[in-house]
Amino acid sequence: MQYSLLPPPSGKNGRLLHKRRWKRKKIKLLNAAVTAGFVLFILFLLSTAVVFGYFAREIPSPDRLTNRNVEQSTKIYDRKGVLLYNVHGDQNRTLVTLDKVPVYLKDATIAIEDKTFYKHKGFDVGGLVRAARDLIFDKRLSGGSTLTQQLVKNALLTPERTVTRKIKEFILSVQIERRYTKDQILQIYLNEIPYGGTAWGVEAASNQYFGKHVWELDLTESAIVAGFPQRPSVYSPFGPDPKAYVERTKDVLRRMREDGYIKPEQEQKALKKLPKVKFAKFGEGILAPHFSLYVKQLLEEKYGTKLVQEGGLQVTTTLDLKLQNMAQKAVAENIRLNGKAYEMSNGAAVIENTKTGEILAMVGSKDYFAKDIPGNFNVATQGLRQPGSALKPFNYITGFKKGYNPATMYIDTRTDFGGGYIPGNYCNCFNGPMPVRVALGSSRNIPAVKMLGVNGVSEVINTLKDFGITTLDDPNQYGLSLTLGGGAIKLYELTNAYAILGNAGKEVKPIAILKIADINGKVIEEFKRDEFTKSEGKQVATPEHVYLINNILSDPVAKYLDYGPYWAHRLNFRKGIAVKTGTSEMKIDNWSFGYSDLYTVGTWVGNNDNKPMSPRLASGITGAA
Repeated sequence: MQYSLLPPPSGKNGRLLHKRRWKRKKIKLLNAAVTAGFVLFILFLLSTAVVFGYFAREIPSPDRLTNRNVEQSTKIYDRKGVLLYNVHGDQNRTLVTLDKVPVYLKDATIAIEDKTFYKHKGFDVGGLVRAARDLIFDKRLSGGSTLTQQLVKNALLTPERTVTRKIKEFILSVQIERRYTKDQILQIYLNEIPYGGTAWGVEAASNQYFGKHVWELDLTESAIVAGFPQRPSVYSPFGPDPKAYVERTKDVLRRMREDGYIKPEQEQKALKKLPKVKFAKFGEGILAPHFSLYVKQLLEEKYGTKLVQEGGLQVTTTLDLKLQNMAQKAVAENIRLNGKAYEMSNGAAVIENTKTGEILAMVGSKDYFAKDIPGNFNVATQGLRQPGSALKPFNYITGFKKGYNPATMYIDTRTDFGGGYIPGNYCNCFNGPMPVRVALGSSRNIPAVKMLGVNGVSEVINTLKDFGITTLDDPNQYGLSLTLGGGAIKLYELTNAYAILGNAGKEVKPIAILKIADINGKVIEEFKRDEFTKSEGKQVATPEHVYLINNILSDPVAKYLDYGPYWAHRLNFRKGIAVKTGTSEMKIDNWSFGYSDLYTVGTWVGNNDNKPMSPRLASGITGAA
């Protein structure tokens, strides 16, 4: 190619020639872009076809939505084979046609789960974009599922969060949208989705929660039911938090109003009724309901709701039903006999195998079905309560690590620790110099606070973490009152911490499940007790330091100063049993822990609403002990 050395033409002809050259160049660029775009589009179609073809061979047929095997229930047993809870009973699913479902419930479901249900073709482009963004930038799979995709996940696939499953879900959703009408898909969805407990489908949910047919639900009840599928175990009024459904229902009603399904005055009327909603009595057929529902929640967290409620699992737990019934009776009788006198309305207890951590009994309240208190709330696993002096042993064992011992002397006298913090003793008295042995045995506060001052709050919290306490995670939130119970603890965790003391400082964790077998009897997981006891578990504290704590707490003489000989021997009623009590400020919470190398027992009494108990309540003796 030759290039002219002459300058480009000037004037009008030059400009015209320049425009023509630029125009030809633009046409060439445009043609190249169109060609490249076409090639990329063809490649996209080919790759999509390849991916579709590859996964299409491995995914189930959409026909399975209307032609599937009947699911089987999961059964939860105690350690001796007594059936505690049939998670999915024979009458758990009753199919209903869409015309039987209230318009409110259909509208509420679409509003809160998939507002573009009647417009999309099985997937939401915006949701896919958000999911892709989360996968690329946050390295996690997020939601964004339509009703059709949720139906596919629950009815045809597994709930695993993988890219492969999401691709299969996408393909199946498109196929289902082509094969079924929108109303057919909605009808199948409303009959297939889990609504908490053992209820699958809206008819089962209506019966379980309200004791009525689905077509009898009003706006408020429909909004409540529509809110369950996202997190059934959390939003269920029979779950760990009986009021969790309230905020969820408010969200459902708001979305219905925003999308034009209801008017503002209907929303307000429904909100006014929300606190007055009456739920049906749940759990009549469940034995040890607090424990059984706790196990169910553990299973769902690990295996997913669908497998637990439809997979026919056979679950053997650690519970000893005979011991459970004895513990439940003891708690109920104590509250019945002493509740009025000491102004306490509830109690809880946990019994654990010291060497293995197996939960042998779990009493979550005086009565799961109690009406004067929220009896279905499990104080043992969900309640965050202040432990009072029950934390002192872990403060002193921290000091032993630093070289202190039971003979170390502290001055028990009125002390201003700064900032206006001047704690007293339970006896409203001071006794001057005393060794740690007497200070811990008689549970004196001033020496314990001084011990914490020497140890440091962070060090004591680290010790508590070693002993399995998960609720005290920020040292900056607590001061020197921590050793007197200035933090919130769960009963089952603190019981387990005392079990570690009874196990010579060797770590154990609360165990609720011994064995899980699938529908064919194949063992999925199993806790092998003999192998566990022989294994070299983590030593969270030296046996020597633990021995010193146990020796003090099992010695009645060390308790004489404040408990007196009579009550000291009543608490330590048998040789080898160590006991520690605890009462929080203003006597809101009252605890007792007893343990040996075989068993550990933790008990609590108080009021769910944090109302103080009677001033006549003696420290851990006339209440929890």
